[in-house]
Amino acid sequence: MRTSIATVCLSGTLTQKLHACAEAGFDGVEIFEPDLVAAPESPEEIAALAHRLGLSLDLYQPFRDAEGVSDESFAAVLHRARSKFRLMRRLGIDTMLVCSNVATATVDDDEHSAAQLRRLGDEAAPYGVRLAFEALAWGRYVDDYRRAWRITELADHPNVGVCLDSFHILSRGHDPAAIEDIPGEKIFFLQLADAPALTMDVLSWSRHHRLFPGEGAFDLSRFVGHVLAAGYRGPLSLEVFNDTFRQTDVLRTAQQAKRSLRWLEDQVARRSGRLSRPGGPERLPDVDQPTGFDFVEVKAEDAGEVDTLLRQLGFTFRGRHRSKPVRLWAHGPARVVCNENLAREWPPTLAAVGFEVTDPKAATQRAGELEAPPVFRRTYAGEQPLPAFRAPDGTEVFLSGAGDGEPAWVAEFESDDAGVGAEEPLLTGIDHVNLAEPWQSFDEAVLFYSSVLALRSGSSQDVAAPTGLVRSQVIRGENGAVRLALNVAPLAYDHPRGFPQHVAFASSDVMLAARTARARGLRSLPIPGNYYDDLAARFDLPAGLVEEMRELGVLYDRDENGDFLHFYTETIGGVFFEVTQRRGGYDGYGAPNAAVRLAAQHVHDQRLGRR
Repeated sequence: MRTSIATVCLSGTLTQKLHACAEAGFDGVEIFEPDLVAAPESPEEIAALAHRLGLSLDLYQPFRDAEGVSDESFAAVLHRARSKFRLMRRLGIDTMLVCSNVATATVDDDEHSAAQLRRLGDEAAPYGVRLAFEALAWGRYVDDYRRAWRITELADHPNVGVCLDSFHILSRGHDPAAIEDIPGEKIFFLQLADAPALTMDVLSWSRHHRLFPGEGAFDLSRFVGHVLAAGYRGPLSLEVFNDTFRQTDVLRTAQQAKRSLRWLEDQVARRSGRLSRPGGPERLPDVDQPTGFDFVEVKAEDAGEVDTLLRQLGFTFRGRHRSKPVRLWAHGPARVVCNENLAREWPPTLAAVGFEVTDPKAATQRAGELEAPPVFRRTYAGEQPLPAFRAPDGTEVFLSGAGDGEPAWVAEFESDDAGVGAEEPLLTGIDHVNLAEPWQSFDEAVLFYSSVLALRSGSSQDVAAPTGLVRSQVIRGENGAVRLALNVAPLAYDHPRGFPQHVAFASSDVMLAARTARARGLRSLPIPGNYYDDLAARFDLPAGLVEEMRELGVLYDRDENGDFLHFYTETIGGVFFEVTQRRGGYDGYGAPNAAVRLAAQHVHDQRLGRR
């Protein structure tokens, strides 16, 4: 299907927005009136530019406070409308969005509103303009799409139809199923936006917190399915009001928006098959969710401290890469690559994550179709090529085939003493990876990992840190084999190495792992004694166990399904590690302990003069 986007979604001038939309691959745009009013170019110049860029101008919006007014006030409405119809002729746009009245409505009567829309339709017809009537979620009298359609039916004019907006419908909790009662030819336009699940007034929610499809909590594939079932054949268009998107790079945001629609089209096609027709978009390649983590990579100019920390955690040195300054450490199925290649002045940084997938070729093709930027790494003869692409935060994502044994690339690491001293592993793999996200690309990262890797959004929370709230969102596979926690640091966070990231290893016995690591010289993150006093008060744990946890810096959480033990290492550069143990059906991440960890890291860094 054709794709379109409202210029209000993007930063920059109107001409910059048009160039970005064209480069991102959109077919058309909605012209947001304030963008045109502020533009130095004439309507004819804007129309000519859009034509050169291959963009259609699909909608002019918004025309406000048009219906439900007194007969005396309606004369001014007609004056405004005639002026806009002349403007639309200059732009070459044939559809105008007419919002339900939120300010000047004084008559709560469907027949009255319909009569005024009918008169507007009469005025629009000579200009070849159609009016798409939309029920705003905060409309004074008309705030339900079903009432907007009833009024449109009463207007009974060929130039008057409806515009359906997912935010205005789903934010109010209205059932979209009745959309199928509207004839497709009377649905003049479709606007799409996702949004997080928030409890706030709907106007503020709409103006500041809309998201692109796949970044929020709305079931947009079901919504679009109803619209297509009604017979709508117009463009899928995005109308997203978001404070972040209005100040980030215009091209990058446009590309993010296009990726969201490509993902949504695929979701609708899989759900209903309605897009799988001649001229419709192809489905994305079928991929399973990653089956596990292959490796994580720490990049640094000097990764020696990381080597030491891994050895203390029980990792075994597996060798140096045959052609690059890269080292491999392993503990059971958990693998960490220390990369010093092209890393001048890099502090230890979590630079890459490898995922095991059942079909790397299909997964790579899917990433390409979703415009994931590829990553090039030189590979010599006899070395295993691993497809890779770059996430919005700069993290490199690698794909390797899932198998029962070690992956083929491990054989590229060679050492005479590799594996010497290997013990029975206490670590059973990588439990989750915690990535820091810049505030301006957080929502893009959520969409990226869920669409490209076919993961799903899980729980989210805000965690109190000494410098402000840390926003956290979990992206994971259905079975929990892959878990990513995406975190946004507070704006006041000013650590010179950035907000630290970490890798959490799963263990069969955290207490033994902590004691063993301590014997090897590990200094775990110091946890305040007050935490353990509170722990003893909250849970009926044996006093001896609490004291042992206090000594080893082990933290604890419990829910109705099981319990969770974990400890943290100190931070090196921008990286630290966690060792976890899930018992029973515990599926969380020790959320009550996150604030304690953040405060402990802050205090520890202050004592070491790192802040």
